[in-house]
Amino acid sequence: MSYIIVDVESDGPIPHKYSMVCFGAVVLETSLTKKFYGQIKPVSGKWIPEALAVSGFTRQQHEQFEEPEAVMKSFAEWLRANVKGRPIFISDNLAFDWQWINYYFHYFVGENPFGFSGRRIGDLYCGMKMDTGLNREWKERFRKTHHDHHPVNDALGNAEALLEMKKMGLKIPS
Repeated sequence: MSYIIVDVESDGPIPHKYSMVCFGAVVLETSLTKKFYGQIKPVSGKWIPEALAVSGFTRQQHEQFEEPEAVMKSFAEWLRANVKGRPIFISDNLAFDWQWINYYFHYFVGENPFGFSGRRIGDLYCGMKMDTGLNREWKERFRKTHHDHHPVNDALGNAEALLEMKKMGLKIPS
C-alpha cells in the first residue's frame, strides 16, 4: 500500500452545492517527488467569496480551469502509475478533504480508488504521544514547506511531517 497525502481547496463547505477549486497530492516516500496538482472548473453556480479567496483564485479564473471529469481521470491514472498496492488517503483535515475527493471520484469517474476510509495526520500524532491535546503540535514541529493554501505545498508540508513522525517510530510505509 502507498500513502497519498491530499489537500483540497474549495469555494464552499460541501460538495455538489459548492465546487472544489483545486487539490494536490504527494506520495509518501523519502524523495517526495511524486506530486499531482489539479485545478477544476466549478460544478455549481454557488460560491462563497471568502472561501474561494483562500485558494487565491478569482471566480473568473476558477471558471477557466479544466473540466472535473478530465482532472479526476488524470488523477486516477496518476495514482495507478505512482502507487504500489492500494492507495491510502491521508490528510491534515480528513473530514473535509476526503469528502471532496470521494464525491468527485464517484460522480465523474464512477469509483473512488481510495475506497471508503483514510487517516488523519493529527490523530496519528496524538496516538503516538498518547495525548489528544497535541492536535496541532506536529504542524509546528515538523512541517518544512510553508503552509500557504497551495494544495501541493500544503500536502508536501504534511508529508514532511509524516516522515519526521516515522523517524520517531511511526510504522508507516514510505
